[in-house]
Amino acid sequence: MRRWYVAYTHVGAENLAEGHLARQGFEAYLPRYVKQVRHARKSRAVKAPLFPRYIFVSIDLETQRWRAINGTQGISHLVAMGSRPNAVPDGVVEEIQCREGDDRLIEVWETPPFETGDAVEVTSGALAEQVGRFLRADTAERVVLLMDILGRGIEVKLPNETVRAYA
Repeated sequence: MRRWYVAYTHVGAENLAEGHLARQGFEAYLPRYVKQVRHARKSRAVKAPLFPRYIFVSIDLETQRWRAINGTQGISHLVAMGSRPNAVPDGVVEEIQCREGDDRLIEVWETPPFETGDAVEVTSGALAEQVGRFLRADTAERVVLLMDILGRGIEVKLPNETVRAYA
């Protein structure tokens, strides 16, 4: 009976592993989403794995040579408990597949885990180590903070990944 299992891949080798598994006759599924990547003040959208370093593989343990997966290029090992791989609970992979759009990408909304008025600390950039108050999410990848700069409350827009909760 075919079930879904999880393979742990090498860093950045999810696409490579998916191709090599297909060549060996295994059905592989790598869920992807669109991720905004910033570099040198430029932002671009790229397709990225929903679960970095993991790929789903459909296997019939009784009839397929599943141990060959551990030697597949791009794969580190099948996730297992003991000597046999652990099956993903029924319906999980199918539920993920149902959430794909026509472009075979999963829509992910990144919302900051802050409430209005929460104290947050800036972790990088010109305002690193400064503390402000969370006002709102501006877009999917930016937050608006109220910061005390030169004795005045100033609204500052920053990328989500540059702020964290302040304790």
